[in-house]
Amino acid sequence: MMISDTLQEQQTVQISAHNLLMKFNQNTLFNVPELTFKQGDVIYLQGDNGSGKSTLMKILAGLITPTQGQVISQGFAPKPWWQPDNLFGKAVYLHQHPYLFEGTVKYNLTYALSQLKIPVSERNDRITQAVNMAQLGDLLNHNASDLSGGERQRLAIARAWIIQPKLLMLDEPISNMDKQSQRLVLAMINQLKQDGTGLLLSSHQTCGLTALCQQHWHIKQRTIHTSMHVPAAETVHQTNTTELHYGTTD
Repeated sequence: MMISDTLQEQQTVQISAHNLLMKFNQNTLFNVPELTFKQGDVIYLQGDNGSGKSTLMKILAGLITPTQGQVISQGFAPKPWWQPDNLFGKAVYLHQHPYLFEGTVKYNLTYALSQLKIPVSERNDRITQAVNMAQLGDLLNHNASDLSGGERQRLAIARAWIIQPKLLMLDEPISNMDKQSQRLVLAMINQLKQDGTGLLLSSHQTCGLTALCQQHWHIKQRTIHTSMHVPAAETVHQTNTTELHYGTTD
């Protein structure tokens, strides 16, 4: 069962899971009594392949219904009476291979803003900032389907940043990405952190991404272990560069 509860806007924006159980083919994927993901959190989500990282994120985003348990949202503005009051759209989920709209990079960036009621001047400012952060200026008229993996991820995060979500979940956002794109994506995620966006970041390994985190969720032995201790990223500093060295976190 999934329940969504909208309260007053002045409350802290958060999504809470209670007595959460997820099964596939009668096999338990994970089982956890309580989880809370709120604005201002920066959480490193760790787990082996097949442990359920993506599934957990999709549950919190309202894209998948858990086998058992309640997922409750708090602090979001009430939806109009004719719209179903569910979790969908409250926490934004980005897959490591993000879906992009058919059309140009510029179209992808402007489409999200066209759904928001904000002044034209603010809309233009957000687009300019997003383009500069993601370094997409030379790609605005390129078709999104022609972009490299790193460029697609930069565009997806820039598009999410434009709508300024309160909660954002990034599934392996820097995997299989060149170093330049990694640096840009890390800078964009750090900016989201500074803006107070709640971030849930999944990664197989510790790196510059996980170094931004303040909490640790680890899916192992069919449960989710939570901690305020985040495994340290292994870095080597060289002249004018920082190389990221990925290490396991046993």
